Amino acid sequence: MSQPTDIRLHQRSRVLEVAFDTGEVFRLPCELLRVFSPSAEVKGHGPDQRVLQLGKENVNIAAIHPVGHYAVLLEFDDGHKTGIYSFSYLYELGQHQGDYWQRYIDELAAAGHVRAS
Repeated sequence: MSQPTDIRLHQRSRVLEVAFDTGEVFRLPCELLRVFSPSAEVKGHGPDQRVLQLGKENVNIAAIHPVGHYAVLLEFDDGHKTGIYSFSYLYELGQHQGDYWQRYIDELAAAGHVRAS
């Protein structure tokens, strides 16, 4: 499993930069991290229970807390602070960021929501 070698928050650009021991560096927008939070509040308790998050275009990370040697808890400035992001999940989000982003945009469109830019 890939391990992060550095995690940096760029608050002005609202991006979490995660470098892994594979040499890969992913720049994950806070909005993407927030709408794909691994928390039960967002994911639900079953495969079809995901809750679409709206209005998260300007969300930022207020704090990053280490969780053992396997994850971080991201505390967002909208009050959301229950998602524990395993390093493997951060790596997955980084590798497939385009797919996740398109899924989010498609879900917004299906719900009739226009994303503010």
